[in-house]
Amino acid sequence: MTGPTLRPRRSVLYMPGANARALEKATSIPADALILDLEDAVAPDAKAAARERVAAAAASGAYGHREVTIRVNGPGTAWHADDLRAAAAAGPDAVVVPKVESAATVREVERALEAAGAPDHTAVWAMLETPRAMLDAREVAAAGERLSVLVMGTNDLAKELHAEPVPGRAPLLTGLSLALLAARESGKVILDGVFNDVKDLAGFEAECVQGRQLGFDGKTLIHPAQVAPCNEVFAPSEAQIERSRRIIEAFDEATREGLGVVTVDGRMIENLHVEDARRILALAEAVAGR
Repeated sequence: MTGPTLRPRRSVLYMPGANARALEKATSIPADALILDLEDAVAPDAKAAARERVAAAAASGAYGHREVTIRVNGPGTAWHADDLRAAAAAGPDAVVVPKVESAATVREVERALEAAGAPDHTAVWAMLETPRAMLDAREVAAAGERLSVLVMGTNDLAKELHAEPVPGRAPLLTGLSLALLAARESGKVILDGVFNDVKDLAGFEAECVQGRQLGFDGKTLIHPAQVAPCNEVFAPSEAQIERSRRIIEAFDEATREGLGVVTVDGRMIENLHVEDARRILALAEAVAGR
């Protein structure tokens, strides 16, 4: 996540592909990324019309700095192949694939996109939503050259687990942790799942904080009101930025003076702390550039 190619993905907002007004409204919502949805948000008899509308929106260039993705219908559905062809022609930043459970599915999607002429910049985001996906997350995360982001489908995972929706998400933590381990091992970005109660902003913010503490890069959202608090939680704080600067300065000075040990605020600093400080400053710079 460090370096000049870093893109903030603090807030990733689902937008219903069948709703032309919602797609237009998304041009002014300050989310880092958008998922123009052809799956859950679209009724079966509206799939074809939504596909055309979403492809046109993704190709329009109307969304400015926002990363624009298209969520296709899942493998094995009647709409999957047509969705992939339309997405390839539209050339969004990424294609979001639901219900990914194996590395083979990632490779099949990549082959279909390439056969349909998808541009090189169109990545694949894989949604992990089932017990099998959690257990095979390592193989999924390492599959394919286009795969860049893992997206947690926590609603479906909870359903599959017969889990209750409790504060703190204890029933989901094992699966979330397995996916996080897979993402970090393979160098992929990973996004937390949605929070369903759009009126409970306190609960939503608490879950954002939990996701950030666990190590997620951002969170998927279902309502524009969730964007601002999510952006704030997943952005580095002023205190983090200041401490990161002091860590780097102190370490650089110690290196110039040939010192083997350096402390900041009474804590010993090692290379791993410096790397994390550089990551925080890179993210802060990228966020500021928005």
